[in-house]
Amino acid sequence: MKSTKKPKISRELIKALPKTDLHVHLDGSVRIPTLIELAKAQKVKLPSYTVEGMKKLVFKDKYKSLAEYLSGFQYTCAVMHTPEALERIAYELAIDNAEEGVCYLETRFAPQLHVSDKMDMQTVLESVNKGFDRAKKDIAKWKQVKSGDMPPFEYGIIGCAMRKFAKNFSPYYRDFLNVCAYMSQNEAFATASLELARALVDIRDKRGIPVVAFDLAGEEYGYPAEIHKPAYQYALKNFMCRTVHAGEAFGPPSIFQAITDLYADRIGHGLHLFHENLAPGKTLAERKKYVHDLIEYISDRRITVEVCLTSNMQTTPEIKKLKDHPFARMEKERISTTLCTDNRTVSNTTVTNEVALAVENFDISPSRLRNIIIYGFKRSFFPHDYLVKRKYVRHVIDCYDRVVAKFGV
Repeated sequence: MKSTKKPKISRELIKALPKTDLHVHLDGSVRIPTLIELAKAQKVKLPSYTVEGMKKLVFKDKYKSLAEYLSGFQYTCAVMHTPEALERIAYELAIDNAEEGVCYLETRFAPQLHVSDKMDMQTVLESVNKGFDRAKKDIAKWKQVKSGDMPPFEYGIIGCAMRKFAKNFSPYYRDFLNVCAYMSQNEAFATASLELARALVDIRDKRGIPVVAFDLAGEEYGYPAEIHKPAYQYALKNFMCRTVHAGEAFGPPSIFQAITDLYADRIGHGLHLFHENLAPGKTLAERKKYVHDLIEYISDRRITVEVCLTSNMQTTPEIKKLKDHPFARMEKERISTTLCTDNRTVSNTTVTNEVALAVENFDISPSRLRNIIIYGFKRSFFPHDYLVKRKYVRHVIDCYDRVVAKFGV
């Protein structure tokens, strides 16, 4: 008689599995000891100069508000204005990921936040790429990679435009707004996004840096995605993939705009996808139909939602317990999803933790977990040719199945 007991998916198993992180911010994932060291060297003031102090005062497990959650970025961004700092932070992020089995990483950041008198756009991107490339070469020497037990480490860089910005965001934005003093606010935001898209395409093509996608981040409400359509059209016409932060702090119309105006291949967060009260329509029936049609389109076209469980819980107080997160319904609707960290340091999390939380709270079976993790690789913006990607994914699947067999799951 066969046992009906469900196989246990342990955190040890999850850590051993090959994984992706397709939504992680560079400036939200700086090692705290590195932040402290760089701050001391650059004379940047911190609330504390100990790891324990920074965890107590800044990088917490729980936050009272979105503003408190975002407060840590003022410190991380402040130390990311030299080539050496960017290279180091990128290198350490890659190593931290590889050590927990993340062998494909797509890291996003807003280059315009880091451009200064010391670094132009090209130097910013080259410095980040230098860190990732150095890590890739070091990881290739690991015993488990050389033996084929772990897939080679690969990475892509995603450039983020900002929905809104002000002069105090960075020297670049200060100078930009001074030059564009007679533009309307929306014109300035759109122009900055288009300029970033042009820079990313040019640096990708001329410098060979794996800039794999264009993203839009920042405050959603009051700053619609459609403003940035020219930048996304430019990215599309130059064969650059597209993702958009949407539905994180606003409802279905934000996700609709990301898909229809910005041609999004993936959606960052999608937290409020199912909120009918935020959908357009005079009647409840109209709003329900709008959300239903949007869900059907996303599901059928396999537009992948980059789900960040811990981050969403920390920034969305109306979600009282994790089981209430819309990931449960995303699973029910069989929407294409991938589990991501968002900000490893700010959210005090890892990919292993995010996957474990999903398994522990949403009744994820071993076969369903396999689909979710492998789909992260398939829906990645892989920086090499498609046939190379297929071969890489096949290697990942083989490694995955060997690990599962070893754990008897």
